[in-house]
Amino acid sequence: MPFDAVEAMLAAYATNNRINTFLIQNVPDPAWREKPPGGKGRNIASMVAHIHNVRLMWLKSAAADAPMPQKLEGDEFSKEEAVAALEISRLALEEVLRGSLRGDGRIKGFKPDAASFLAYLLAHDAHHRGQISMLARQLGHPVSKSAMFGLWEWGTR
Repeated sequence: MPFDAVEAMLAAYATNNRINTFLIQNVPDPAWREKPPGGKGRNIASMVAHIHNVRLMWLKSAAADAPMPQKLEGDEFSKEEAVAALEISRLALEEVLRGSLRGDGRIKGFKPDAASFLAYLLAHDAHHRGQISMLARQLGHPVSKSAMFGLWEWGTR
């Protein structure tokens, strides 16, 4: 069977989301809503909400006629609710990506193409994973060393 590049890219996006889940599950609970040093900027929960909500922004642009998942807002959602929301937005974007990658390669509202859009999504998530792990450390509740190494275990996640 020949290598299916489209399904491989979508599998990588799913793995990326499982890495997000792994990090969220390994953020110490006291760090989840603690304010950043100096009181400015997003807390960890808000960063996770931002990842999900940016995905929704792109869904609104690229697939305006598709059902829109709920935004993550406020201070009441749990880690489990955040993980569930990220999975819902990932699945919705996966459908947009699959259609585009198997079609003309275009994503409405994004240039240059669907492969670059996937790279953008991966980079955005990775950027915020770095912020999350750094903020947890700054707050005195670092993510464990084993969990930090686990973020790189793409072959087993």
